[in-house]
Amino acid sequence: MAMTQQSGNAEAGNRIDNTVADWPLRFVQHNFGAHCFDTIGCRITYAGFTHGVEGQDEVSPPLASRRGTREQILRAGHIARRNFPPPAHVVWRSKDGQPHEADVDIGEIFRDQKIVHQVPREDIREGVSITDPDIVLEVEDRTITVYMRAFIPTKALQIPGNPYSGHRDDLVRVWSRTY
Repeated sequence: MAMTQQSGNAEAGNRIDNTVADWPLRFVQHNFGAHCFDTIGCRITYAGFTHGVEGQDEVSPPLASRRGTREQILRAGHIARRNFPPPAHVVWRSKDGQPHEADVDIGEIFRDQKIVHQVPREDIREGVSITDPDIVLEVEDRTITVYMRAFIPTKALQIPGNPYSGHRDDLVRVWSRTY
């Protein structure tokens, strides 16, 4: 995200944008998404928004029934959430009908505010802003998993000959718990 004079603090730890010169890469705001698979009545509330199904008896189908891979499907739609709202509140029933309720403290999981990614520093393109990362919470049957996805510009094209492939945005598993 480009920083305006009004939007950012010049200190690297509080700036909205990053470049590879600001190593390690950190974030002060993030995008958020939540997805439910193989659950009943799954609802996730975070930063004042509720994600999931409408009815408490509504079934979320398994991931395998969806078109695409986990890597393709898990994205964040609510943008520019300032770090960090209160924990995400999750209420659901696993596919066997057992009720569950959990609070997932995103602020604790990312307490160091470092962007979690898989690109070596020497492969990151110089002078290009690193935008807000996605934090994605997934509920699958009895397991809650938190991922991060960050758009990291690379020096080399990831698909040779494709001028639009000068980046990586790997989905990285950061935290998981089975209930």
